[in-house]
Amino acid sequence: TVAFEGVDARRVDVQVHQLTCGDHPSFTIVGLADKAVAESRERVRGAFAGIGLSLPAMRIIANLAPADVPKEGSHFDLPIALALLASMGVIPPDMLSGWAAVGELGLDGRIAPVGGTLPAAVAADAMGLGLICPEANGPEAAWAGEVAVLAPRSLIGLVNHFKGSQVLRRPEPGALRPGDRVPDLREVKGQESAKRALEIAAAGGHNLLRLSLKHPENHWAA
Repeated sequence: TVAFEGVDARRVDVQVHQLTCGDHPSFTIVGLADKAVAESRERVRGAFAGIGLSLPAMRIIANLAPADVPKEGSHFDLPIALALLASMGVIPPDMLSGWAAVGELGLDGRIAPVGGTLPAAVAADAMGLGLICPEANGPEAAWAGEVAVLAPRSLIGLVNHFKGSQVLRRPEPGALRPGDRVPDLREVKGQESAKRALEIAAAGGHNLLRLSLKHPENHWAA
């Protein structure tokens, strides 16, 4: 999987190890993870229950390497779950070796959309990997060149794909539908200089850097 540093994505390897523990099974995530990542334990546990699986009665350690890179966000749910499924023998580990993954898990096993899918897909392509992402993010990921993309709706659908009982096809790049409503600068009253700057940048394909106080009234152009 990846950790995001601004708009860039940095490679993160998810390693899962199971140890005998006697009567005290546990599930620990290490590797400079924030609270959202730490809570992945319960989402993964619930998602497994949602597809009819239970965690082994062992001491489970999930390591997110490198350990000195901060890990933030719920998109680590899916790669942690996949690494755990591989360690349990549900999915052959070699079938996951060519993939990066991002996605948040629901307690029913569904895979919820996450942010940063396009940078993740670009990074995966640069690493020579495909990307597994939520179904809702598939069209976004498909814009990243020729990178292989799997976009399952649920964890069980992804497991079935790797077992050969279901086939997931690469999604098509997303396009704006004629009926989609987009923000219109005509709805903004005043701010003529700012609107002109946005129009010139859009017409010429130029980059923009917005500097303003953190206030809701300053977010209309974002």
